[in-house]
Amino acid sequence: MKRPLLLLLCLLSVHVIMAQEEDTLQPKKPKIGVVLSGGGAKGLAHIGALKVLEEAGVEISYIGGTSMGAIIGGLYASGYSAKQLDSIFQNVDSDALLRDFTPRGSKNFFEKRNDEIYALTLPFKNFKLGFPTAVSKGLYNYAIINRLTNHVRHIRDFNNLPIPFVCIATNIETGEEVVLHEGVLPDAILASGAFPSLYYPVEIDGKLLIDGGVSNNYPVEEVKKMGADIIIGIDVQDGLKSRDEIKGATGILVQINNYQMIEKMVKKRKETDVYIKPDISGYSVISFDQGREIIDEGEKAAVKMWDTIRKYGSGRPIVKEKPKTEDTLNIEYIKVNSLKYYNKSYVVGKLRIKAGSKVTYKKLDEGISSLNATQNFNAISYCFDKGPNGEDVLNMHLEENPINRYLKFGLHYDGLYKSAVLVNLTQKKLLFQNDVASLDVILGDHFRYNFDYYLDNGFHISYGFHSRYSNFNRNISAEYNEGEFLRAFGVNALNLDFTDFTNRAYLQTIFTQKFLIGGGAELKHLKIQSETVNSADHIFDDSDYFSLYGYLKYDSYDNKYFPKKGWYFSGEAKTFLFSSDYNEIFGRFSIFKADMGIVKEVLPKLSIELRTEGGFTVTSDATVPFFEFILGGYGYYMTNNFRHFFGYDFLSLSGDSYIKGTAIMDYEIFRKNHINFTANYANIGHRIYDEGNIFSVPQYSGYAFGYGMETIIGPIEIKHSWSPDTRNHYTWFSVGFWF
Repeated sequence: MKRPLLLLLCLLSVHVIMAQEEDTLQPKKPKIGVVLSGGGAKGLAHIGALKVLEEAGVEISYIGGTSMGAIIGGLYASGYSAKQLDSIFQNVDSDALLRDFTPRGSKNFFEKRNDEIYALTLPFKNFKLGFPTAVSKGLYNYAIINRLTNHVRHIRDFNNLPIPFVCIATNIETGEEVVLHEGVLPDAILASGAFPSLYYPVEIDGKLLIDGGVSNNYPVEEVKKMGADIIIGIDVQDGLKSRDEIKGATGILVQINNYQMIEKMVKKRKETDVYIKPDISGYSVISFDQGREIIDEGEKAAVKMWDTIRKYGSGRPIVKEKPKTEDTLNIEYIKVNSLKYYNKSYVVGKLRIKAGSKVTYKKLDEGISSLNATQNFNAISYCFDKGPNGEDVLNMHLEENPINRYLKFGLHYDGLYKSAVLVNLTQKKLLFQNDVASLDVILGDHFRYNFDYYLDNGFHISYGFHSRYSNFNRNISAEYNEGEFLRAFGVNALNLDFTDFTNRAYLQTIFTQKFLIGGGAELKHLKIQSETVNSADHIFDDSDYFSLYGYLKYDSYDNKYFPKKGWYFSGEAKTFLFSSDYNEIFGRFSIFKADMGIVKEVLPKLSIELRTEGGFTVTSDATVPFFEFILGGYGYYMTNNFRHFFGYDFLSLSGDSYIKGTAIMDYEIFRKNHINFTANYANIGHRIYDEGNIFSVPQYSGYAFGYGMETIIGPIEIKHSWSPDTRNHYTWFSVGFWF
């Protein structure tokens, strides 16, 4: 019995030994590591090369990259295929990649005004002018990558990604390379790609990081440390360029960086088993608009290496399912890092997101844009931690802008206020958290100023004070509208000097996260006079007026001057309670007015806008003529009850009530150049609402053809206008933002 058992054990031992020897003799499958160099837009060639690797069936075990190589590599490591990345980058806005574009709808009314009257803004600290640190914070890129990596948003160790990943950044203070293999994935890959002067540095773990290409633009050694046996490298770096080939500031920075990179690449290339070098000599680091061609160049370069590449592949194309990303997030709680000048209520109010709610990425992007529009933060980043109930905790990290004082400049010309140069001084954090003070001084044919102080508390009650002084001089006649405005003074024509000094105190808040609702008190001083009147007393009014008012506003237009989509509404009710009554004609009265519009792009580059507006006065006593609605002209900043109207000259039509309709057809003939046609109709007069004339055939009509161009100083427009009522023609020029 013992002998058979012993024989059986011997046979089993022999079998095990033979199996072990067979395993030892069988070649071990090598682990493939891919290295992607930096190169800005030229790094899009990585996508084309990766497509070829997939076609050959090459299974990638590790991937590392720098700058654009980190962006492509990080997304690939998160689970995307090269074909999917190709499709993604074809739909990216190449202009937005290079600058921060904040949609107009993300700005509050105060910010919209500020962004639409100034042509140039410069930091102003210690009485010295400065210049911005970089062109862009990269928020558009950040939003895209956060959305694309939604499915791995809770992973903090990059070894736990579908493909282990590493990327390189540079410590801006020491110049040393920083190896990033853990943390928040979007932060890491965007820090690696923070090209100096183009993008702001990114702070991670107390280190201020910029483009990894400055210190290590081809991290082959880091991928080897991860365990790669075979290195496939895709290199889109430039060689040294001649003086004629260097273009712009980015070209100079790339040339300087290439001095050391070329020397290092001699050794790094020897450590690369399969070296793929696309021909991207005809492209620059910002050639994102030529992405299709660059991707094709990467594919061509890899195809040339096909015989070598296929040795490391299975021969069966690799097919990846697209990662399942979620469009809606359940935000359980919102965390905000400690800030010196702005509180959490301010930040959450700007985000327009409340804890315990479902939020789409689109809504989150709008909130981030709203925060960026304040210009109060140099850096904005966020990540999602898993909460105790399985929902997301939104973790906001903001870096306050140390510059809180700015000088801003504007330029304008129109036919009413004439030429004007605007100089603005803006001071943030003047007295309290969340506040801003702004002073406009307008120099030119007519001196004017605007002063605003605003304390923004987000969803809570905000407070403000506004002071304005304006004046103009204009020849007007009683040719139209039966001369009611002038015949009140017994004249048919005059040269009018109009001066308005207004002060307002108000409070307001956001209503249903879309509308702005508020109210306040106003003290206005009007002085209206004419040196041409043959009278000892040439002053028509020199009175103070005190009133209370309320308003409701909404504005989602994508552009104030040449909109293509959106709608707006503005309504105001004002009651005049007291007056110093220079003419002894004052009686309490109220003015109600509303203005609304909608615009839609009906065909590519062709938009149609419809507007309607109206107003009326309620009084039991004599009407004060200086607060009547006055129509005519175009291109000037509309204050009080002055309104544009084509077909009639400035200040031509007046009345205590009016209704007006406008239709505008605008075609963008080429980028930022527009031709348009406008038709407007109005009824205006004395108590037209009481008399039932509101919906009668329009008394007044006018039309205009125009050309407009969007420029850095604002719109430059020419309008030729006429009216079939009078057969008069007017041509108006308007240059720059209206103020």
